[in-house]
Amino acid sequence: MATVGDEDGIEDDHFGTVVSFPAEVQEAIDQVLPSSDALDSPDFNAVEYINNLFPTEQSLSNIDDVVSRIRSKIRHLDADIRTVVRGQTNVGENGRQALGEAQTAIQQLFAKIKDMKDKAEKSEEMVKEITRDIKQLDHAKRHLTSSITTLNHLHMLVSGVDSLVALTKRRQYGEVANLLEGILRVLEHFDKYMAIPQIRQLADRVGEIKADLAQQIRSDFEEAFQGTGAKYGPVNQAQLAEACFVVNVLEPRVKHDLLSWFVKLQLAEYAVLFADNQDVAWLDKIDRRYQWIKRTLVDFEEKFGRMFPPSWEVSERICVEFCEITRKELSNMMTRRVSEIDVKLLLFAIQRTINFETLCARRFSGRTLQPDKPPTAALTPLSPTNPFAEPINPFEEPGQDESSTTDKQSAPSKTEQSPFIGLISQCFVPHLNIYIESQDKNLSELIERFADDFRRNGVPRLEADTTSNVLPSCADLFVYYKKCMVQCSQLSTGQPMIDLTHTFQKYLKEYAQRILLNNLPKLGRPEGITTATGLIQSILKEGEGAGMSKLTEEEQCRVCSILCTAEYCMETAQQLEDKLKEKVDATLVTQINLSAQQDTFHNVIASCIQLLVQDLEGACEPALFAMVKVVVADVEVVGDQSGYVTAIIGHLKQNLPILRDNLTTSRKYFTQFCIKFATSFIPKFINAIYKCKSISTVGAEQLLLDTHSLKTILQDLPSIGSHVARKAPASYTKIVNKGMTKAEMILKVVMSPHAAPQAFVDNYIKLLPEADSTEFQKVLDMKGLRRQEQGVMMEMYRAKNPTSATSDSHVTHQRSFLSSGSPDQQSSRIRKLEKLIKKRL
Repeated sequence: MATVGDEDGIEDDHFGTVVSFPAEVQEAIDQVLPSSDALDSPDFNAVEYINNLFPTEQSLSNIDDVVSRIRSKIRHLDADIRTVVRGQTNVGENGRQALGEAQTAIQQLFAKIKDMKDKAEKSEEMVKEITRDIKQLDHAKRHLTSSITTLNHLHMLVSGVDSLVALTKRRQYGEVANLLEGILRVLEHFDKYMAIPQIRQLADRVGEIKADLAQQIRSDFEEAFQGTGAKYGPVNQAQLAEACFVVNVLEPRVKHDLLSWFVKLQLAEYAVLFADNQDVAWLDKIDRRYQWIKRTLVDFEEKFGRMFPPSWEVSERICVEFCEITRKELSNMMTRRVSEIDVKLLLFAIQRTINFETLCARRFSGRTLQPDKPPTAALTPLSPTNPFAEPINPFEEPGQDESSTTDKQSAPSKTEQSPFIGLISQCFVPHLNIYIESQDKNLSELIERFADDFRRNGVPRLEADTTSNVLPSCADLFVYYKKCMVQCSQLSTGQPMIDLTHTFQKYLKEYAQRILLNNLPKLGRPEGITTATGLIQSILKEGEGAGMSKLTEEEQCRVCSILCTAEYCMETAQQLEDKLKEKVDATLVTQINLSAQQDTFHNVIASCIQLLVQDLEGACEPALFAMVKVVVADVEVVGDQSGYVTAIIGHLKQNLPILRDNLTTSRKYFTQFCIKFATSFIPKFINAIYKCKSISTVGAEQLLLDTHSLKTILQDLPSIGSHVARKAPASYTKIVNKGMTKAEMILKVVMSPHAAPQAFVDNYIKLLPEADSTEFQKVLDMKGLRRQEQGVMMEMYRAKNPTSATSDSHVTHQRSFLSSGSPDQQSSRIRKLEKLIKKRL
């Protein structure tokens, strides 16, 4: 247990502790109780505070005054604390007193609210008693008003029925239409009273009157148009026009039956004039059918156009019925007389029919064929002077002339095509095979004409003001294709379009073969070889001195023209495929594919490029042969470039400008030609270098100079002889640099000394890292080393490159096979080969 002294010690320790508040709390205290006293500072320092009070020793003499001020301040603080504590004691008592007063006030307020609620309930009961009688009067008034209205409707219905009977007998159809419409509306109010016998009798009476009106109006029309005294005076027309308004009020069936009878009556003469047994019914006189309906419609508009309401579309209904009858009759006749149909007659009938359908599409809205379509305003009236318009060409490119643009703007689009298009002409679809067969025949004759023209006239000369040397025949072919597409797509976008596409595919391939590939010039047999023995010797000597006969300038222009034509055909074939896919039915799009034909033209382009490359290589082969024949070992001084290099450069400068000028529109294929030539020529040049044996250092330096000259000319090959300086493509430059750098490295290896075999091998691997043991053997042969020295270096090389052992053994096996056998055996094999070649020749 702690003593009193201990408790005082604890208290002293407690009050000596410095209380630290969080930064947020301290900031709040400073805002509420701002103080400039150092004792209130959170980082109060007692030592610093005392030093401020007594800065010098002399100031200690005032210590009593300072202690007195502090004690006075403490007494004031104690007094403030006691006042606050006593105030808090009184606050609790005051709070309890205020709470009691609030509770008393709430009780009094609750009593007042209850009293007000009771008074409101009494007021509500009083209001209900006052308004009870008023509600009863209001309900009575409402029922009385409904009864009076119903009674008035009943009176109107009874009197209206009597008046309707009288007006019907007098045929006053204008008044009948208005009265009947009103009666029907009034009768709708009695739908819920139909159980009442009198109301049911009136409704039945109205139904009888409607039936009598329908029969009477039908009889009036028949009497007016088919009676013995059928004369269309103005009185009769006015009466029938009013009767049409009555028909509009009657059931839709009445209007349908009346219009069907009237339309058939108008076309009765057509059925007789163009019956199957009549001469004018056949396809060659199909124009007369359309001329007849035009006259009929014009007469109808002049005589009876105002008699029928415009919403009935009587002219359109007559035209639609005419189209239906014509389609059926033409279909039946063509089925029976299919052997008499030729393509000229078929196209004539199709063209005239499409013209008529286009006219109908412009004249009528087609609402009778599409009941859901809203009426169209401002239709062009049909008149005797309204000419047939030419059919719209959906494949015509915009911007040709103003008339074609106007036609396209007035023509219906593919998505909003008039229902009249194809209404008659669909009967020709089953016979379109005649058209397809005719186009096949025409295209065959067209290809034959192209071939004859090419044989007679050859390739057109490339003029100075022209940049394209595409054969005109290919443009003619695609123009004809376009014409065929126009004719076929106007009639059908279904299976006939697929059949026509197959015909297009057939003759695209035929054009590529007969006009393009068959007219490529052929490179001749190696010069100076006329016998089988000479051919065998040429094979055994790997073509030494056997350069191919060079193409003439005219033949080079022909090859370039064929290449440009093939490119044009390939690109246009893609456009043709896109057009066909646009016009054919969506379900048949996948059946249209001209990729095989495009591949064919691409193969033609590849053949042309290969032919040009072979021709240029053939021109350079004699120079390469002369390079091998030069005794490089006897060269003592390095001079200018050798004669064979000058010859090669001469061939390049002579041929490249011609090819470039003729391939101006096909720059990418001219670039391909340059790439293929470099890819093929550089390995041949390297092989020619390998054939140079026992090369001295000076000879190798001469070859290196020649190689550098060739490298320079090859780098500028695409723009050689051109007035426009154009940088060669990067892909071409990369191939030239890689190949000719290899040739230079080979010669540098040959020039390097071989006294130190290991250093020589290391130098070879460093300069030619991609070479193999076979090429290393060729380099050793070029240096003219003895077999023993070659064997030592070869072993060193294989030790450095173990991966070359397999290929090396394969080469060794081939050499042993070729070197085996006696001279007699080799001679025997040569004779056998000579006999085989003679037999084939």
